[in-house]
Amino acid sequence: MSVMHIGVGMSAGLLLLGTVTGVGLCQNARQGGEVKTSPVQEKAKPRITLPPPDRTGRVTLEQALARRRSVREFAVQALSERELSQLLWAAQGITHPDGRRTAPSAGALYPLELYVATASGFYHYDPHEHRLDLHSEGDLRPALYRASSEQDCIRQAPAVFVITAVYERTEGEYGRERGPRYVHLEAGHAAQNMLLQAVTLGLGGVPVGAFHDDQVQKALSLPRDRQPVYLIPIGHPR
Repeated sequence: MSVMHIGVGMSAGLLLLGTVTGVGLCQNARQGGEVKTSPVQEKAKPRITLPPPDRTGRVTLEQALARRRSVREFAVQALSERELSQLLWAAQGITHPDGRRTAPSAGALYPLELYVATASGFYHYDPHEHRLDLHSEGDLRPALYRASSEQDCIRQAPAVFVITAVYERTEGEYGRERGPRYVHLEAGHAAQNMLLQAVTLGLGGVPVGAFHDDQVQKALSLPRDRQPVYLIPIGHPR
């Protein structure tokens, strides 16, 4: 098994996520025991059309940069659809009629595919329709916790965003030697966008690059061409 090391208060909609918060291994906190989840969980839906993203935030970029910290402990509070919408749009949202996105991409090839694991299911983000499509039912966060060397921030987070990469999209243009570098740079751009957006929403998070690639792939039943690059647990700081 290989382990990867790679190194912007909204109104509540349908509650999807349970609670947690640069790159690396989250600190284990075994003394606390199991994390309690919200007593009410919404039934997973095959497709969720997300609210339009807010493009007129009240927090400046400079303020978000100054406040950003890695957060690894979270309150037991789910994220709303509006919060989900804003975070996913910040990472890979469409910003131009020609399909350009919030994060720069070498050759505008966009090799990244975003997923999010919540208490109600595991979803894939469709940036063109700005919606979540159900990939699989059930709470996969415990499996991600085990696949990431039992890091508590993964187990506690109400939402764990999973950035995956289809390397062939970029390697077809730039080759197998240079292509992966561009993919990893792009993943960093998307992750930072999401973390800064989290700050503007009063949320916290931390990008995690320490996990067993094959275990994550298996736990999430990802397509074979979608390789996990980042896990980003996000929630309301505790």
